[in-house]
Amino acid sequence: MKKTNILVLRMKEVVYTLIFLLLGIFLVFLLIHMFSGNPSSSTTSAIYTPGVYTSEMNLGGRTVNVEVTVDADHINSVRLVDLSDSVAAMYPLIEPAMESLEEQIVASQSLEDITYEESSKYTSEALLEVIESTLEKARK
Repeated sequence: MKKTNILVLRMKEVVYTLIFLLLGIFLVFLLIHMFSGNPSSSTTSAIYTPGVYTSEMNLGGRTVNVEVTVDADHINSVRLVDLSDSVAAMYPLIEPAMESLEEQIVASQSLEDITYEESSKYTSEALLEVIESTLEKARK
């Protein structure tokens, strides 16, 4: 006849074994993540060279300066610089169009899907072209 073997485990030993097993699994996952070679999402490359960039827009013999301020990955502001009174009087839609464009561009951080009123369509399109060329200067 065979004798029955009884295995007695103390609860403390079981708990310690489970803790070490979980720590070992965590360490393996951590090492795989660290050395997998996939770049982390926190190490994104910069889109722009930080600074203030300007471009000129020709309106019937008069120039309008557009200024774009960027940091490494954000468009901070888009504005008209040194807009003369004569240009503002001849092109009354230029300032409201630029304000609308700036709000949308800074909010979306893109020149895609920009909307504008039908009354300022051509002014807005011209401003968008100048803003795009200015952003090209800022891109790395």
